[in-house]
Amino acid sequence: MFGLIVKTAATLALAGAALAASATAGVAAPDTGRYAVVGAETSVPYGWVDFCQRYAGECRDETSAPREVELTPAAQRKIARINAWVNKSIQPVTDQEHWAAVDAWDYPTDGKGDCEDFALLKRRMLIEEGFPREALLMTVVKEKNGDGHSILTLRTNRGDYVLDNLTDEMKPWTQTPYRFVKRQSQENQNVWVAIAEPAARLAYAGQ
Repeated sequence: MFGLIVKTAATLALAGAALAASATAGVAAPDTGRYAVVGAETSVPYGWVDFCQRYAGECRDETSAPREVELTPAAQRKIARINAWVNKSIQPVTDQEHWAAVDAWDYPTDGKGDCEDFALLKRRMLIEEGFPREALLMTVVKEKNGDGHSILTLRTNRGDYVLDNLTDEMKPWTQTPYRFVKRQSQENQNVWVAIAEPAARLAYAGQ
């Protein structure tokens, strides 16, 4: 079902030795355990709804307890390795170029995709590596120019970190240039919650 994903195990094993040294360097210093403050339930992105219609088995509507990734050195290396592999292996294209659609979320099984597709593949691969789904959260943000963008948030014991197709560095969420809008709830992946901006960034957020 996931041809590209299945092939990654051998690829990652071969690449592991070469990337091991750089993996730790791909993780920014923790931002004193900062966690995003989530608010009320909000609208679910159309792309997620459409994705779930095609991958219903991966979008089970069930409630579970929140979980975190224990950010050990070994976990950091594994996360950084997957992040770098996906960023390197997938050709970035817009949904309009790829699917002639405004917003389409899918696995980049043909080696092409936009920001949501990068994040979905990283999420899937991390789950297959044993990381808890409740800590891997699809997230919608705004760039400085107002354009929409999607990333993957990792809820860890050291704070919220971000995996982004625009950089191989895993950064604390407060060290990114984005205005955070909403993300999946830890309790239910089909529920999305609003994200409050840190006070220091309210001016940038336009609030």
